[in-house]
Amino acid sequence: MKYIFYENYLQEDAKRIREEVFVTEQGFLKEFGEQDTQCIHLVLYENEEAVACGRMYQEQGKEEWVFGRIAVLPRFRGRNLGRKILELLEEKAREKGAIKVSLSAQVRVRGFYERSGFKPVGHTYLDENCEHIKMIKPII
Repeated sequence: MKYIFYENYLQEDAKRIREEVFVTEQGFLKEFGEQDTQCIHLVLYENEEAVACGRMYQEQGKEEWVFGRIAVLPRFRGRNLGRKILELLEEKAREKGAIKVSLSAQVRVRGFYERSGFKPVGHTYLDENCEHIKMIKPII
């Protein structure tokens, strides 16, 4: 398994994975935006094929990094690639001086993030008619 971090631009492999998972599979319409130009993007490769991705950015003025857009192509699920994405993002966030990380989790996959040490905070909310909850994890 190979991985590459791309800083401050949405690399084509990450874009393709997000289109397949979030737009085609899950029906989100507002998947891409200006935020992508200010993120560190991560892509996992298996045999030179891009199979999973995620991104992170620093919360303005804080030692907190926000994770998001964590996606694994359907035919590669069940191989702990989502967990690998989280581990690599956490490692990079520590390198950048983060003391905690957060994310906006789809409620249907909340348990996945809880098993990785994230704790829910606040109430659920809708993002494009999909229920989400903010989750935080200290990493120091």
